Amino acid sequence: MKPIKTTVWDPAEYLETEEQITAYLDDIFKSGDPDLIVTAIGDVARARGMSKIADDAGRGRESLYKSLSPGGNPSFGTILKVLSSLGFGIRITSP
Repeated sequence: MKPIKTTVWDPAEYLETEEQITAYLDDIFKSGDPDLIVTAIGDVARARGMSKIADDAGRGRESLYKSLSPGGNPSFGTILKVLSSLGFGIRITSP
């Protein structure tokens, strides 16, 4: 039997439109999983260009890659700055 060749699926490669990005983040935020949320924000930042997002957020590109990767631990301030540079914000609503 031949070995099966697999590749890693990268969501950033498929986030092309604002509608796709918004739907992706909306679904991930509904999960309530903080690690998944941070990773998804990183996916969107990579889709949009991490260097530009890092500049807009006032962070180093490599540092931002690391903090928005799985297992990263960005500060809440970093999350807010990255979301703002992506054109998003956080709004509190009642369930």
